[in-house]
Amino acid sequence: MGLHKLQLITVKSVKLTIYMFDLFKQKEEASTPDVKSLRQNLLLFIKDQLQKWEGGEGANIKGMQLFFAPSADDRHMYEAAVFFDAPDKFKDEEIQRIADDYAIDLPADWALDLLFVELLPPEAIKSKDLPVALHVSTKKQPILTSLTTAFLQVINGEAEQEIYTLTDKGNKVCIGREKRVQTDEGFLRENTIAFPSTSQNPSNKYISRQHAHIEWNKDVGGFFLYADEGGIPPRNKIKIQTDNGDIIRLGSTQVGHHLQEGDQIVLGESALLKFSYNES
Repeated sequence: MGLHKLQLITVKSVKLTIYMFDLFKQKEEASTPDVKSLRQNLLLFIKDQLQKWEGGEGANIKGMQLFFAPSADDRHMYEAAVFFDAPDKFKDEEIQRIADDYAIDLPADWALDLLFVELLPPEAIKSKDLPVALHVSTKKQPILTSLTTAFLQVINGEAEQEIYTLTDKGNKVCIGREKRVQTDEGFLRENTIAFPSTSQNPSNKYISRQHAHIEWNKDVGGFFLYADEGGIPPRNKIKIQTDNGDIIRLGSTQVGHHLQEGDQIVLGESALLKFSYNES
């Protein structure tokens, strides 16, 4: 075989390899949903369900519950797709537009709940392509009661349990030293997450009796961490490191932090908790 022919074969082989690589890359990129296409697919699913309420039937709708059960790695994409930190935007700008297009006369006070769950409720209508389900509530068909669940794991310090479960139907979760303490005002406080002072773990002694608490915020659809009197300067402190490395310090009892997957919470000097929607 001549040198010229060998060079041509080599060039063609390289071009074919590059072409196949580019084709594979394009297919891979096409199969990876971005936030915009994910939002579009969600809206198509919702549109298919709302079409059943054409012709004035929409007036019977009290609200909608949109359930999500993605993997922990994909959750942030679903949150971005539905404007999770501003849920009224998805409701008023996206779903309402679908209702208007199909003349679905939704009542002015209809509500939308965006709920992240471990398992999609069987009563809700499931999407064929996404880990998503929709439930439309009416007077005859009330809202579902599936829980949003999260977990706090004690990494450093000695508490009564290693892992605590949080739910959107639970009460305020108080965190502090000892199970039962008397507040500065003289009232009894029960710490759900208690760090006993009898522990030999040095991290426990820097935790206040009234250090912090966690509450579910229905409007936002998330768990919020707040500092209590013993957890703000000049007393013991609270700081959070987010999953992307940002450091947040709580300096007020009035402003809370919206807990996100992977947040690490330091109480006092070194007691450490980790927040997650997946039990370790």
